Amino acid sequence: MQRLAFAVLAVIFFTTPLLAQDQLMGLPPRAAPTTHIQMQSLAVVDATPKFDAQRATTAYLARVNGAARARSDAYFEGGYWLVLVDLLWTLAVSGLLLWLGLSAALRDWAAERTHSRTYQAMIYVTVYVAVTAAAQFPLALYEGYFREHSYGLSNQNFTAWLGDTGIGLALTFAAALIFVPLLYAAIRRARENWWLWGAGLAIAFQILVVVIYPIYIAPLFNHYSPLPEGALKSQILSLARANDIPADNVWVMDASRQSNRISANVSGFLGTTRITLNDNLLKQATPDEVLAVLGHEMGHYVMGHILRDILLSGLMTIIAFAFLHWSFRYAVDLFGGQWQVRRVDDIAGLPLLAALASLFFFVATPLSSTIVRSAEHQADIFGLDAVRKPDAFATAMLKLSTYRKLEPGKWEEIVFFDHPSGRTRVHDAMVWKKEHIRDVDIRDTISPQ
Repeated sequence: MQRLAFAVLAVIFFTTPLLAQDQLMGLPPRAAPTTHIQMQSLAVVDATPKFDAQRATTAYLARVNGAARARSDAYFEGGYWLVLVDLLWTLAVSGLLLWLGLSAALRDWAAERTHSRTYQAMIYVTVYVAVTAAAQFPLALYEGYFREHSYGLSNQNFTAWLGDTGIGLALTFAAALIFVPLLYAAIRRARENWWLWGAGLAIAFQILVVVIYPIYIAPLFNHYSPLPEGALKSQILSLARANDIPADNVWVMDASRQSNRISANVSGFLGTTRITLNDNLLKQATPDEVLAVLGHEMGHYVMGHILRDILLSGLMTIIAFAFLHWSFRYAVDLFGGQWQVRRVDDIAGLPLLAALASLFFFVATPLSSTIVRSAEHQADIFGLDAVRKPDAFATAMLKLSTYRKLEPGKWEEIVFFDHPSGRTRVHDAMVWKKEHIRDVDIRDTISPQ
């Protein structure tokens, strides 16, 4: 123990002066020895493929050329003139009824049958619908039958076409028999504010049609059956559930009995929602194209376009009735004596209201087209985000070119197109693909370059 104590004291004795010397000289603590490692930066190689959206769009559009492109352009451009012809035809029929005194004579004849203004309106409407339908029949025959067959778009024989036309006429008659007497009752009650009441009544009818159409009206023209169980149906319903669409089935309509056009929709409102695709889409499209189209249609539901369309079309209806209020009064001030029509509550003035409404909506075509086209564009983007198949969406849009012009001019698209043009929709899909090209499920897809 003495030796150990002596050794410790010796160490303290000899090391203390050295520590004191370091402190006096202001030296820092001595660092532990280190080893320097030389590192090199790691070069990251971006393997993302180059993608030119404009070039891909051009390559897709080039798939439809020659006679097919010329036929598509001719069919769609011919429709521009038919819009004008339809207007002039309506104005001519209404003008004949008014200037020849036929409308006033029909009013007087109805008044001789009953003293009830409501029943008078119903009698007038019955004859009016029959007369105008007969007058419009030659134009309807050309537009709906001969022209469709000349472009290879109709599968119906004359008997089948006539049957569908008859169903449409019966529905028109039923709607007019209900709506027109109610409209004139509102006119008599509201007096100067009749146009507001009339607009409200028209909007209510629009909502009713949207609600009942998929359940009660559409089945009058086509047969609907559930899509057979399989991978495609499972994918469609999964897509619906993922986007909170209350549909537990997918329906197929036999549209091929009328034409070879592809189509699908998510229709209904207030609990009547239904997912429908036509059999042409199943026959002509790949499963990916079907999903791409339905993604677009589901976009309308998820983004509330049904309600949006009701509100915007309702606003246009109010403006239309305000125009009718002003223009009807102006027209009868000029010609009412010759027509034997002086007041808006006179049922004999119905042809004038029909002519003025046709004129308003003809002039408002660019506005109404823009309203619909903007919603269609939003649904396109939603479908691309939801389904993530830009190339399938692009090829599906090409298949619509049988009856839609692919590459219109700028103002041509603004005025006449109620959907984005094929060029616009394909380009949007390719831009979407370019912005997602780094995603694993997108970068491996192939599109024309």
